[in-house]
Amino acid sequence: MKGLTIRFDQVTFSYGEAQFLFDATVSAGSITAVMGPSGSGKSTLLNLVAGFETPTSGRLLIGEQDMRDVEPAERPVSMIFQENNLFAHLTVEQNIGLGRSPSLKLTPEDKHAITEALEATGLAGKQKRLPRELSGGERQRVAIVRALVRQRPVLLLDEPFASLGPALRADMLDEIRALHARLNLTILFVTHHPEDASRLAQEVIFLEDGKTVAQGSAASFFSESGPLAFRRYLGQVA
Repeated sequence: MKGLTIRFDQVTFSYGEAQFLFDATVSAGSITAVMGPSGSGKSTLLNLVAGFETPTSGRLLIGEQDMRDVEPAERPVSMIFQENNLFAHLTVEQNIGLGRSPSLKLTPEDKHAITEALEATGLAGKQKRLPRELSGGERQRVAIVRALVRQRPVLLLDEPFASLGPALRADMLDEIRALHARLNLTILFVTHHPEDASRLAQEVIFLEDGKTVAQGSAASFFSESGPLAFRRYLGQVA
């Protein structure tokens, strides 16, 4: 599997009175943080990539393909939300299996992929447990595995670890980094935590008032000469 470039070419979108304009490029195989104040459009940007929202104008390309007429299920994208959205009545194995087959009619190949993914994420031996029998971190890990077994080259994360404590959140970020190193996905993740972005991201897209106002390497963003809007967001300048 190899990550794909994501390009927002003057993409506009409106939601009630809110107006958004995104113009940015996410490098293939990169880990990119999407940051900005509440209401700046972070989740909207991810929803446009996933196909849950449709641009008013402009082009959204994944790889070389314009996504305008591509349904969410057909896009080369998997998404993990803040709430892990596991089905309480299904086992770990079944919840993950939904990533391979919505009807849970799993082939031997599907079952092998699930077993491998469980082992790779420290969940081996827990496939028959229900979500309530898992810790918060384990439930998020199941959600990650369910996304990964879909074998899509783009992974979207909408603050999936926001409800976790600092130590567990750091562990999950390290797991994402390890998965990225192994699979070379393009990862786009929304976060309100600068420490998460500095720990995981290679690139940063910063949104303000519904627009992309800065983009660049994480190293440049977190330097003393980082974008003024970003430094203002961090409270480093008035």
